[in-house]
Amino acid sequence: MDKRKFLKLTGLGSFGLIGTGLEPSYALDQKEYDDFKMRQTASKPHKQKFNMSGYAAPKIDTVRIGYIGLGNRGGGAIQRIVFLENVEVKALCDIRPEKAVNAKKKFEGTSHNPTVYSGSEDAWKKVCERDDIDLIYICTPWNLHAKMATYAMEHGKHVACEIPIAITVDDCWKLVETSEHTKKHCMMLENCCYDFFELLTLNMARQGFFGEIVHVEGAYIHDIYNSFFDKNTRYNLWRLRENERNGNLYPTHGLGPVAQVLDINRGDKMDYLVSMASNDFMLADRAHKMAVEDPDFKEFAGKSFRGNMNTTTIRTQKGKTIMIQHDVSSPRPYSRIHLISGTKGAAQKYPLPGRISQGHEWFTEEEYKVLEKKYEPEIVKRIGELAQKVGGHGGMDFLMDWRLIDCLRNGLALDQDVYDAASWSVISPLTEWSVANRSAPIDIPDFTSGSWKTNKPVDISLVTGGDTKVKS
Repeated sequence: MDKRKFLKLTGLGSFGLIGTGLEPSYALDQKEYDDFKMRQTASKPHKQKFNMSGYAAPKIDTVRIGYIGLGNRGGGAIQRIVFLENVEVKALCDIRPEKAVNAKKKFEGTSHNPTVYSGSEDAWKKVCERDDIDLIYICTPWNLHAKMATYAMEHGKHVACEIPIAITVDDCWKLVETSEHTKKHCMMLENCCYDFFELLTLNMARQGFFGEIVHVEGAYIHDIYNSFFDKNTRYNLWRLRENERNGNLYPTHGLGPVAQVLDINRGDKMDYLVSMASNDFMLADRAHKMAVEDPDFKEFAGKSFRGNMNTTTIRTQKGKTIMIQHDVSSPRPYSRIHLISGTKGAAQKYPLPGRISQGHEWFTEEEYKVLEKKYEPEIVKRIGELAQKVGGHGGMDFLMDWRLIDCLRNGLALDQDVYDAASWSVISPLTEWSVANRSAPIDIPDFTSGSWKTNKPVDISLVTGGDTKVKS
């Protein structure tokens, strides 16, 4: 055995495997070692320190917020928050001074007077370290999410973070462990869970309209190909860099809503997945051409990028199946699919507007309107019309923000907890592994440590709370 292989093998001791009978009996090359490490990390045992599912943190009458990242998503978030009462924006942070300064101007004429932080890569830490902030709202590039969320919780702050909340299995575990240790909420801002048809079908599923749910599908099919190469769209071309990974890089828009329908982490859990990707037919060629024209793209020449289409299938502990797709390069119409198939009925949103069925044909438009009225969720009844006026992806962003603030103010459990954030986000690195291993199956970690068996489903009734006022 040469020294390099010996060191790799003995390095497995850091996993606590040597002497347990689980360690390999031969020297590992790099791929074998990486594969072994991924499998062990994905299936590692975890003793739950505190169950954050259903946890109601102490009430916060006025929620004081610090925003980190003021680009596309963060810029939209600060424009929505001014419509909510009982909130105070205390801090704005972006590595780009002009973004932070311009964001400050958005609050002129309001009751908010946030402090601006910028100019260094660690300026965000000062926001987390303040004593007068309750919630850190993170809208930065993906690779920063887990680090910032963990740091914020360690400094006594609740966290709301854009998607995905982590891009490695290890970081998903760190978020879970930190949330349990600090008893601070860690919510991933999966706004598609608050879209109107998704909320409607969740309510219908809860009331048994579809019968026993058998199969669900979701996707993120969105042609944002040109934006990857636009230096003005995203800081330091960060999204193009992320696409050097080959898997389902953005699973949660499609997965989040159907996971709630299946009561994932609250009665069922995702067991294992397999993932398959097509070749890349567009990104590498474009990167090569751009490198010839612009020196800023030279570092991307010769790189490999993810395949155009990724299809991932998941089986749950109770034998339900999930299909999730990802394609953000091909010139296709936008789709999240959102398919629900049960023993009594079905629903699907794309490519047509939302449709519902209890047989071989979709209900007529008139029949659909009757069902829509009958099963209208309480949150839509209360502020759905205003949400559509405020906007943010048709209003779902505002519904999400209102619900988050209302839960914090009333000391209610959040609709999405740290286990949801971790289990929905971990799909990305696991699909990378599966794609690289000829679509081999891999276990999905049980971040709840078995508490999924007794955790209660998300409460969508608004029987408690629901009193956060909005400004027209």
